Amino acid sequence: MNQSELKGVSPENPLETTAAHDTARVLNEALPYIQSLAGKTIVVKYGGHAMSDETLKRSFASNIALMNQIGIHTVVVHGGGPQIKTHLAQLGIETETIQGMRVTTAETMDVVEMVLGAQVNKSIVSLLSQVGCRSVGLTGKDGGLIKAVPMVLEGGADLGQVGEVESVDRSIIETLRQDRFIPVIAPIGVGHDGRSYNINADLVASAIASELNAEKLLLLTDTAGILDKQGGLLSGLLPVDIKALIEDGTIYGGMLPKVRCALEAVKNGVKTATVLDGRVENAVLLELFTDTGVGTQIKSSD
Repeated sequence: MNQSELKGVSPENPLETTAAHDTARVLNEALPYIQSLAGKTIVVKYGGHAMSDETLKRSFASNIALMNQIGIHTVVVHGGGPQIKTHLAQLGIETETIQGMRVTTAETMDVVEMVLGAQVNKSIVSLLSQVGCRSVGLTGKDGGLIKAVPMVLEGGADLGQVGEVESVDRSIIETLRQDRFIPVIAPIGVGHDGRSYNINADLVASAIASELNAEKLLLLTDTAGILDKQGGLLSGLLPVDIKALIEDGTIYGGMLPKVRCALEAVKNGVKTATVLDGRVENAVLLELFTDTGVGTQIKSSD
C-alpha cells in the first residue's frame, strides 16, 4: 500500500483532496495573524450562550488552548448572570431591580460569590484543564486584584454591593502569565471598606485589557455584533461611527453598555475591541485568524 492509499487519496487523482486543500488554505490565511499576535495579550470576556451549550463550551476551551500554544497571552474574564438568577430563585431570595440593574444586598452578594467565585469559575478552569491548559481561577478579591467603588446610578439610586472598577493590580496577572498560566477571573472586586462588590463582567474585561495594554479585547455575546437598522452586521467601526450610531438610535438598550466598555478600552490604548457572536462555534479563532472575522470590530481613530 503506497502513501497516497494510506491517506485515502486515489493514486490516479492525487489532487482530488478538496478537504485537505481547504485546510491548507485556512492555515495559510491564519499564518500572518498568528505571526502578528504571538507574544501579545488578548482579554476575552466569556459569557452568554457560549457558557451553557456543551459544544460551544468545548470549542471555546479548544480555542483558548490553541491561542496559548502559539504564545498568545490570554486572560479570561467570565460572567454568570443566568446562573446567579437561577440560584437566587432556588433559594427563594427575591431581588429588586433599578433601571434594569439588580440591587445586590449582603445576602445576594453571598450567593454571587458562591456562584461566580466557586461554581462558574472552577468549572471554566476544569474545562481548560481538559484541553491541556494550565489556568488559575481568581476573583478580583484575590491579592487585591480589582479595587472597587460602589456604583451610583443617575439620581443617586443605591444598588447596594454593585460596584465599578477603580483600579487593577496588573502584577498578579503578570506573575501568572510569566509561567504561561491563563488567569480566569470572576468579576468581583473589593472595596476600601473590605466589602465585596459585584461588577459587570464587560466592565472588568475592559479595565483589565486597558491596564495590560492588550492587543485585543473580545466580548462574547448572544448577538451577531452591532447591527444597522436593517439588521445587517456592521463589521468595522471607529469611535466617531459609534457616536453617530448611538445618536441616531441604532445602538440602544443592552448593547449600549457593552459598546461603551469596548470604546473605553480602545480609548485607553487597546488596539481593537470586538463584540462577537458567542453562539458561533469557534468564534474566537474565526475572529482572530480569518480575514472576515466574526462580529463587529471597533478600533481607535489612530
